[in-house]
Amino acid sequence: MLFDPLYLVIFVGFTLIGLFVQFRMKSVFEKAKQVPMTNGMSGREVAEKMLREHQIYDVKVLSVEGYLTDHYDPTKRLINLSPDVYNGRTAAAAAVAAHETGHAVQHAIAYPWLKMRSAIVPAVQVSSTIMNFLMIGMLLLGVAAGLWNQALLVIIICQAVITAFTLITLPVEFDASRRALVWLNSSHLTHGEQHQRATEALRWAGMTYLVAALAAIAQLVYFLMLFSGRRE
Repeated sequence: MLFDPLYLVIFVGFTLIGLFVQFRMKSVFEKAKQVPMTNGMSGREVAEKMLREHQIYDVKVLSVEGYLTDHYDPTKRLINLSPDVYNGRTAAAAAVAAHETGHAVQHAIAYPWLKMRSAIVPAVQVSSTIMNFLMIGMLLLGVAAGLWNQALLVIIICQAVITAFTLITLPVEFDASRRALVWLNSSHLTHGEQHQRATEALRWAGMTYLVAALAAIAQLVYFLMLFSGRRE
């Protein structure tokens, strides 16, 4: 299965597409980092201002080490920003800070897609562990003929859970970016080239999630075709 030409085409194809999107995203972010905020606000200040204007007072904004490590933690109600974003005073920093704050806004209003994504996380973690175990077992040890269909069925179930997670993630991420850009514009924090660069940066960041979802769908379809072919 792992050396099936079709599977290799899917794996290699989406890996290359993913690398291209990652490269393009980083390139766009680097350009956005060259555009300073005319108001001089840092990413931290942008996030805190957005929180206040949405009347959210129980979320903290912290700096975490790493590059592109920015994320919102709903369990601890923390907006974690990488140093470049936390301290940055550029269109890129404002865009990322507002995007992550957009997740905090989603949490505050109980955005349904965010609630669904949070609920499915434990199942995704278990599914990923099971899939890795089965795939490695098939590769190194093989699977007895009588157990092949059962193992493949488990893989399909796990891949379906992972695929559902990637699909649920799309509206969560796109909505957070939409909220960020609308707020940045309405608050007059970004305009002209600043807003253009912020928009491009978040658009390409969103593309990474789209590629992940398409790759997950392609793998699920492949496993279903394989299972169907073995049962005929």
